[in-house]
Amino acid sequence: MATSEIFRQSLFPSFLYSTNPKKKTLEMELMLIRNPMFPSSPNEDSRNIFVQSPSEPGKIEMYSPSFYAACTIGGILSCGLTHMAVTPLDLVKCNMQISPEKYKSISSGFGVLYKEQGLRGFFRGWSPTLLGYSAQGACKFGFYEFFKKYYSDIVGPEYAAKYKTLIYLAGSASAEVIADIALCPMEAVKVRVQTQPGFARGLSDGLPKFIRSEGVPGLYKGLVPLWGRQIPCIVIGIL
Repeated sequence: MATSEIFRQSLFPSFLYSTNPKKKTLEMELMLIRNPMFPSSPNEDSRNIFVQSPSEPGKIEMYSPSFYAACTIGGILSCGLTHMAVTPLDLVKCNMQISPEKYKSISSGFGVLYKEQGLRGFFRGWSPTLLGYSAQGACKFGFYEFFKKYYSDIVGPEYAAKYKTLIYLAGSASAEVIADIALCPMEAVKVRVQTQPGFARGLSDGLPKFIRSEGVPGLYKGLVPLWGRQIPCIVIGIL
């Protein structure tokens, strides 16, 4: 049977199944000659029938400065924007915790806000929310990858593979400690703006007023409870 007929009848070249070495070599050379992807003649390294993998421009190398920068930007976008988007729900939640007799439920809470402050009141505290959770996301995503590599390098490749889950848990907890330190000042201002009527319009006047009344240490009064809430959440999320 002619070589061209063999190629038409099968998706795979027949030389792959041939037991005759000479026939196998001949048919492979014929295929190389007719295929523009391969060298134009058997003399041009016809033994190399592998095609190079396509290049990947813009690929980020793991644990490079660009990698950590990408993680940081991803954390800012994913945490800052999403938390800002749910500001109305967070506003009602905080007020239900402070004034349960007035904000009895989520639905009635939205009704109270709309009646007293209108639609604009639903996004009171959006700026400290955006900045605070953007800072938290940047630290959380960036330092998580940093600590994963850092702890893996400390224990070595054998133990890093054996105790990968524990290393990831330690990395996430360590990153969350730093992330909550970045978040805490903005969270303090946000809650005060959202739950204390007349305190401030937002971050620009709320932060200076807060510092004047309670000092810089006052911005971190809620840090330990914040750790108690956030660290178990992020660790469970890893599991």
